[in-house]
Amino acid sequence: MDQKSVLVTGGAGYIGSHTVIELLNANYSVVIIDNLCNSSYEAVRRIEKITGKSVTFYKVDLLDKKAMVEVFKRHPNIGSVIHFAGLKAVGESTKIPLDYYHNNITGTVLLLQAMKENNVKDIIFSSSATVYGDPPIIPIPETCPTGATNPYGRTKHYIENMIRDLCTAEPDWNAGLLRYFNPAGAHPSGILGENPLGIPNNLMPFLAQVAIGRREYLSVFGNDFPTKDGTPIRDYINVVDLAKGHIAALEKLREKPGCVEYNLGTGKGKTVLEMVAAFSKAVGRDLPYKIVGRRAGDVTNLTANPAKANEELKWKAEVSIEESCASLWNWQSKNPNGLEDCPGDAPPESIICYI
Repeated sequence: MDQKSVLVTGGAGYIGSHTVIELLNANYSVVIIDNLCNSSYEAVRRIEKITGKSVTFYKVDLLDKKAMVEVFKRHPNIGSVIHFAGLKAVGESTKIPLDYYHNNITGTVLLLQAMKENNVKDIIFSSSATVYGDPPIIPIPETCPTGATNPYGRTKHYIENMIRDLCTAEPDWNAGLLRYFNPAGAHPSGILGENPLGIPNNLMPFLAQVAIGRREYLSVFGNDFPTKDGTPIRDYINVVDLAKGHIAALEKLREKPGCVEYNLGTGKGKTVLEMVAAFSKAVGRDLPYKIVGRRAGDVTNLTANPAKANEELKWKAEVSIEESCASLWNWQSKNPNGLEDCPGDAPPESIICYI
């Protein structure tokens, strides 16, 4: 089957890089654009090491439309886009909301315009379970009312609506809006995993840095939620399972479904303290934590009902929490400083193109 190229925005990031691996394994050719603001070019090198295949990379910011248009012109075989690029921390978004609105929403508008100008009308969008806000239905179906409780979630919600409006106005567009729950784990090789720059904003990479000795203890944000141990419940999905969900969604777009939404999760929620216990078991010792105040915008329970994705995409999360914890520890123990110690972080001039 003749495969067109896929443009992956944010392809050097955590979920993006694992998805690029699965795309290459499925014999897609891939072009990555990433501004490397919260990622490393070393991730691209490691993608190539794992797959034995080359990837075209451009250091491009979504806010630079001229550069994006140039990428499309250089690669006229691009047939679809998987859009990961964006700022992504709930807590940070409450402190710098304008940065989030400008980067995520304006960047996506410019991306869609660049796609339209180059007649590329298939997009998979990296959305989030945060679009559900504080959901009245658990586990959460795609039909659950939406209404995010923080600026990060609102950018995802607005972008979903923007893409939906575009597909309605121009029926030759097709979009998969993938609402992620909580990605966890790393590539089973131990070669690639989450590599947050600075202080991690998410539970599992922070906990991994506690385990390796880079952080003194984990801060647990609140123990007064109405759950079994007072800590919030989330649906932790293995990053490789999540990546495979993108391949399934991309295949779905071949059917010209218009704009469709899918939850990518396991359907099984775990509290923060349950995840601390599971990861402590993988590490082989209890990891220190302290209870602190709640974060603005956090809700009690975000657990997926993934039945629609299971049925329509023929996709299902398969990796267990225990396996996710083991793969995360395998990655972190082999790479104690993530990718930060790797020489030559900047892409070589022969590969990068400052457009």
